[in-house]
Amino acid sequence: MQRRNALRNLTGTALTLSAVPSLASQLMHESEPATPYVAATTAMKGNINHSVCRWCYSKIPLDDLCKAAKAMGIKSIDLTGPDEWPTLKKYGLTSAMPQGAGKGIVDGFNDPKLHDELVASYEAIFPKLQAAGMTSVICFSGNRKGMSDAEGLENCAKGLKRLMPSAEKHGITMIMELLNSKVDHKDYMCDHTAWGVELCKKVGSDKFKLLYDIYHMQIMEGDIIRTIRAHHQYIGHYHTGGNPGRNEIDQTQEIYYPAVMQAIIATGYKGYVAQEFIPKRDPLTSLREAVMLCDV
Repeated sequence: MQRRNALRNLTGTALTLSAVPSLASQLMHESEPATPYVAATTAMKGNINHSVCRWCYSKIPLDDLCKAAKAMGIKSIDLTGPDEWPTLKKYGLTSAMPQGAGKGIVDGFNDPKLHDELVASYEAIFPKLQAAGMTSVICFSGNRKGMSDAEGLENCAKGLKRLMPSAEKHGITMIMELLNSKVDHKDYMCDHTAWGVELCKKVGSDKFKLLYDIYHMQIMEGDIIRTIRAHHQYIGHYHTGGNPGRNEIDQTQEIYYPAVMQAIIATGYKGYVAQEFIPKRDPLTSLREAVMLCDV
């Protein structure tokens, strides 16, 4: 629910931190000012471009999150809106999966009555994304609301095709997220990889791809590595998360992320992988450990 609310509000507008205990301590107390994060950037292997989803760290001021992310070797902060992009730029970061258009998760391209509004919304954000140096934007299918998957597929393709000329002109890839409809997003339509892949084929443009959320697809279908190998050409972005519960991606959950990351690398993927789990401890310690676990 936290992420759903964050999206709604923004639409339209094995290492630890032991070397920097003062930052970790201060960020746990919102009333105290944060000490600037001055540690050197962590050396990364360079096979994975790391990102992190903003909503999971919403209690940390964006400036402080940017400083910490930069020092960890993270290059991007996902799910940020236009008002936040100047702050990211100040720290030399980007948003590999920005937002700022559409009507959120529930109301999406499967409803033809919304197409005019959605097209206008995305056409307005494309030049802003281009000016900010960003190359993608998130979008959603919407909930079924009694609609068949076949009808929703045709409706989504029809609406998205209207946007492809403008997306191609501005160099922006629209990326639809695969979400689970079993636990977190009841009734959501784009809830299986096969459906999303068929939509990509119907849209017929390299400027439309899928956000393969590993957590969500583990819930809906499992077989993560085989699916990535089979359909990687339709995937434009990845999110992590421990299952069950969107917990930290450690030994307490059922997905072995180093193997998943190796499979992603093997496909030749050059995009970003964003951490999207809910920290259970000091949030920045949890984030650092997750990034290092995925830096294969």
